[in-house]
Amino acid sequence: MSEIQIGLLSIFMMLVLVQSGMHIAVALLLLSFVSVWAIKGDFEIAGGLLALSTTKSVASYSFGVIPLFVVMGMFVGISGVGRDTFEVAAQLFRPLRGGLGMATVMANAVFAAVNGTSIASASVFTRIAVPELLRLGYSPRFAVGVVAGSSVLGMLIPPSLLLILYGIIAEVSIGDLFTAGIVPGIVLAVMFAIMIWVLATFFPRFVMAQNEGDRPAATEHPPGVLLAKLSPITLLIVVVLGGIYGGVFTPTEAGAVGALGALLLALARRSLTLKTMWGILIETGHVTASILFLLVAAHLYATMLALSGLPDFLGTWMRESGLGLYGIMAVYLIVIIALGCILDSASIMLILLPLILPIMSGLDVNMIWFGVITVVAIEIGLLTPPLGVAVFVVKNNMQDDRISVNDIFAGAAPFALTMLLLVLLLLAVPQLATMLL
Repeated sequence: MSEIQIGLLSIFMMLVLVQSGMHIAVALLLLSFVSVWAIKGDFEIAGGLLALSTTKSVASYSFGVIPLFVVMGMFVGISGVGRDTFEVAAQLFRPLRGGLGMATVMANAVFAAVNGTSIASASVFTRIAVPELLRLGYSPRFAVGVVAGSSVLGMLIPPSLLLILYGIIAEVSIGDLFTAGIVPGIVLAVMFAIMIWVLATFFPRFVMAQNEGDRPAATEHPPGVLLAKLSPITLLIVVVLGGIYGGVFTPTEAGAVGALGALLLALARRSLTLKTMWGILIETGHVTASILFLLVAAHLYATMLALSGLPDFLGTWMRESGLGLYGIMAVYLIVIIALGCILDSASIMLILLPLILPIMSGLDVNMIWFGVITVVAIEIGLLTPPLGVAVFVVKNNMQDDRISVNDIFAGAAPFALTMLLLVLLLLAVPQLATMLL
């Protein structure tokens, strides 16, 4: 077999192994090791590259941002600010058609600014928003769909673990990626709100299960209470993101400041016990170790691909095909969305980026803009069957047999289509991602 054939076979076998249940990092390491051995014909070279990947790929100060933002999100999650944010947004948006759905979107957007993961957002707002949406007469399908759909904001609005992962793999500034995610994140939240208004106005049976007069009264809070509920998360966002964009902190330092602020917030609200503190630290360790293991595997995988010559071969083939940048981007995005039906976000990024980044570099593409488009496209996969990670997170946190997984997929479908529109908008107007840089 030629070196390029070995590279292609390794990618095919990787998809097979991951679909059979093998962890993506284990599949990457195993196949990369065997492929390097086959390409070089030397076991010691393959072993040496494996050792180098484990010692060099994560030995960087910048990787400290991962556990810091993870632990910050967990402290925020247990402090109850997610519920407070939702209550404030619910009162502000209630007069509008589909107002509580818009409130869920806006609360998710605010929560995303101190959380960083779509999965955590889906978990928190399933418990907070879905019962209130159902109580006030929204259809079950819409209630679960709006939570699953708006949870994707957690991976776009900074700080985002997926943007961090992209920055590490692509070797671009994480701070610039955070800055680039702001405007697209806000635009997506606004697009979601407009889409909800359109559905509530022209397709009311999709959104509401009861007529206006049949709905129970909603809780009203005085302005002072609303301000008190919103102040903690607002202050945390200003300190963390303001510090990054103002040049006061590096992203790693901002993660440390944010983790301290979230810890103080949890302590002030008396929501932190020794037991929950230990659980948060253990979970942070698990998440961090998992991400770093993925990065080690991705480093060896990228090395194997470079040795096989596959990225150069694909780059030459695509340039000679006459597709041009937007033709290549179209193929790339179709592949991402297709893989999103069977793989999780991190797996897609780890498999595709080492292949596509050399091609994009050869075309002088802005890697920050490309990263934002990649994250948005990958997040569509969180809402598409049969995998739909965000959908299953909502289902598992509901524990309600009356609402099926298919109901959640149906409710989330308009949000997935709206995200596809954002991808097209980013392709047409790249300045949406670069205007703040």
